[in-house]
Amino acid sequence: MLTELLIRDETTASLGKTEHTFTVRVSGEKISIRELIRLRVTQEVEEFNSRQPAVFRMLIQPNDTERTLNGFKFHKPRLVNPITQYEKAIEAFEGNGFIVLVDDRQIERLDDEIALHPETSVTFLKLVPLVGG
Repeated sequence: MLTELLIRDETTASLGKTEHTFTVRVSGEKISIRELIRLRVTQEVEEFNSRQPAVFRMLIQPNDTERTLNGFKFHKPRLVNPITQYEKAIEAFEGNGFIVLVDDRQIERLDDEIALHPETSVTFLKLVPLVGG
């Protein structure tokens, strides 16, 4: 069974507004969060590497990029390494850089599995540090 999951990216600063959407194609009836992150990052990197857009979005900001209003951009065009991006994404998840919500329920461990249905709601919520003094 092949399922296309619509992934929504939000930040704590966006107050529930979706900032970016991304479709991940997965097979099977269940998937771990670790595997979902791997598939998402791999697909993002493959799409970026094949198109090389000037401004792009990814779960994790690649090295040597500058943050723009609509995503990231490289100073000089180059390919992104999917393994490096995946490792950074796992570190960010474990370090509370983002959380994953499935059907509005937080998934806390990388090896937790979720059931796959076309209507499954998946949100990657990037946590933005509070600024103040």
